[in-house]
Amino acid sequence: MKTSNPVLARLGQAAERERAAGYAQPGPYGQPGYPQQYPQQQYPQQPYAQPYPGGYGQPVAPPTVTPMTLDDVVVKTVLMLAILGASAAAAWVLVPDSLVGVAWIGAAVVGLVLGLIISFSRMANPALVVAYSIIEGVFVGMVSKAFESLYDGIVLQAVVATFGVFFLMAMIYKARIIRATPKFARIMVAIMAGLFGVMLVNLVLSLFGVNTHLRDGSPLAIGFSLVCIVVASLSFVLNFADIEEGVRMGLPQRYSWTAAFGIVVGLVWLYIEILRLLSYFQGDD
Repeated sequence: MKTSNPVLARLGQAAERERAAGYAQPGPYGQPGYPQQYPQQQYPQQPYAQPYPGGYGQPVAPPTVTPMTLDDVVVKTVLMLAILGASAAAAWVLVPDSLVGVAWIGAAVVGLVLGLIISFSRMANPALVVAYSIIEGVFVGMVSKAFESLYDGIVLQAVVATFGVFFLMAMIYKARIIRATPKFARIMVAIMAGLFGVMLVNLVLSLFGVNTHLRDGSPLAIGFSLVCIVVASLSFVLNFADIEEGVRMGLPQRYSWTAAFGIVVGLVWLYIEILRLLSYFQGDD
């Protein structure tokens, strides 16, 4: 099966190898076996064969690889969001106001590193995904605490808007109003890479006191946040398409963690951008 997503293609090849290994017959003395390409000579079962599976004289059932399902992805996504929410709440309560900035920056850096490792990893790693949820929860908690201290009620508004956009995109995708064609995927990846580069440059320049007006509430900042919100929303189309393709390709169940990770990354990005945009219209009170 061919796919336009190189990551899925790589995971699909890994799944094929696992399935091939899963259906291989065991060798003598418990050694790994090989696929039965040629018929083997059959011997009569010994009368003293042990009654349990795998005993002497009994056939050994080949191991199987459980493919992931849509339900697996939903469960993992909900679990990641629960961990992230609990971590955010704990950070909000436990981190003193004087350390909010430090915790914010530290969690952002660690979360970025973990996110890159997970994204470019060749194997799904549930431990890394859970660690990412915890660290990203600290980041979201600190950002939310800072904005809520300035604009009362803004966090609840941003949360409602974020999940509203997510479910709207899910309905749009289900209705096939927007399709994740190869051209659409290439354009989206290029735009997201460009936005990431612009935000990184803006962050570096801000550390040296240079104001690019991308995050100061100016018309340029409002326009930039709107672009980010649109792109973050459309990124869910790629996530949904990848999940569908992964289920169709029969990827192993553990890759549902990777699929859930993609959705959570999009939700966090969308939430932060909506939070920023709402803050621009809150006034000075």
